Amino acid sequence: MNKLRVLIVEDEPALAELYKQKFEMEGFSVHVATDGIEAIDHAMHHLPDIILLDILLPKKDGFAVLKELKQETKTKHIPVVILSSLGQDFEIKKGKDEGAEDYLIKTEATPSDVVKKINAILKRS
Repeated sequence: MNKLRVLIVEDEPALAELYKQKFEMEGFSVHVATDGIEAIDHAMHHLPDIILLDILLPKKDGFAVLKELKQETKTKHIPVVILSSLGQDFEIKKGKDEGAEDYLIKTEATPSDVVKKINAILKRS
């Protein structure tokens, strides 16, 4: 069986590595993008099964990445879960309004919580 592919968009190396290891332990194939441009490029060319997206990114922020992915025919079907340190109500609303499946706050979700959430979303789709 093919492994499910997750694209982790995170510019903080330690966090990116932590999530990469956790998803690989759970049997996922993982790619990490460290900025918004790389995230869009990877999503367009490799069509991951799901995207874990930070908001505060170099080159293009997560909201712009999400908007662009949801406007593209090739990528609009890919579920996106935001994982950000930004947790204001208006930010969460903006993420969901732009098409995110869910919005998780880094300080409130452990890597295990994040994997559980991703698995639940993938089972629905």
